[in-house]
Amino acid sequence: QVQLVESGGGLVQAGGSLRLSCVSSGRTLGRGSMGWFRQAPGKEREFVAAVTWGSSITRYADSVKGRFTISRDNAKNMLYLQMDSLSPEDTAVYYCAARNVLTMATRSNEYSYWGQGTQVTVSS
Repeated sequence: QVQLVESGGGLVQAGGSLRLSCVSSGRTLGRGSMGWFRQAPGKEREFVAAVTWGSSITRYADSVKGRFTISRDNAKNMLYLQMDSLSPEDTAVYYCAARNVLTMATRSNEYSYWGQGTQVTVSS
């Protein structure tokens, strides 16, 4: 079994930055892609960003493109999400997700493993 644990969430003012981290442990993920999703109160979980194992391919939701950067350090089993120019619309619980498949994935049902989430709150 794979365990994912997110950290780095918190309260930040609009225009500020946060860096989320996700560490994986347990059974190896192999060369699977990983991603970040978020869920705001009363809304469905939505795709934020994803990256393939070798970081050769990244994908972003249009709403975060140019503001967020996804990266990973496979040697450390870490996934990151650098979030800049945050706005109140970015307020949500952010989830790290992983899978054992090499190809890019942007749908939540394509991921097998999930973290417990970390709260990001952006004040206006």
